[in-house]
Amino acid sequence: MIYCYVPKVACTNWKRVMMVLTGRGKYSDPMEIPANVAHVPSNLKTLNQYSIPEINHRLKNFMKFLFVREPFERLVSAYRNKFTQKYNTSFHKRYGTKIVRRQRKNATQEALHNGNDVKFEEFVAYLIDPHTQREEPFNEHWQTVFSLCHPCHIHYDLIGKYETLEEDSNYVLQLAGVGNYLKFPTFPKSTRTTDEMTAEFFQNISSEHQTQLYEVYKLDYLMFNYSTPAYLKLE
Repeated sequence: MIYCYVPKVACTNWKRVMMVLTGRGKYSDPMEIPANVAHVPSNLKTLNQYSIPEINHRLKNFMKFLFVREPFERLVSAYRNKFTQKYNTSFHKRYGTKIVRRQRKNATQEALHNGNDVKFEEFVAYLIDPHTQREEPFNEHWQTVFSLCHPCHIHYDLIGKYETLEEDSNYVLQLAGVGNYLKFPTFPKSTRTTDEMTAEFFQNISSEHQTQLYEVYKLDYLMFNYSTPAYLKLE
């Protein structure tokens, strides 16, 4: 199996499952693997660690899949996780300080130094600023899915959806022939970013900025068959 992971679309649990499958019996229960361990790059082999002939062989013969999510819901989920949680200091330092410096007039020295109180409106302004895209690629947590997984170049066998995560994930495991002894982990939905929550975050975004942001993620909406959110006020 080849899995293209998309951050904020249950990729921690999928990495855990892949570790169970490739761990030669070291793990049996995905949820026993701590989240930070699942994200250690050396724990799973990536395609670029193989030679070109080996890569081509795998792309031709392995089952290839990815999971997608409503683009703005994924974006709000990334914002909530990276900018509103106290423990994400590396994100506050690397991106928060930059966003505050660029988007906030009369920012305090503390905000410029810590970058830990970025508002969603400032995050959106940062994403649609042409300077941002020229400077460096988006971080994978808010990068578009089509840029992360190249669905026009790679012929995926399956594209699962976050909205039907359990069902789609277990179907993938069934096809892989491991569905009898491995089930996709379920998790409490209490902290999950929902459509209603996303709509609330967009209330304070001007229609001009909504339109520009939609343009950035438009291909994800079209490619993965998501309809334009009803709460948007597009120009």
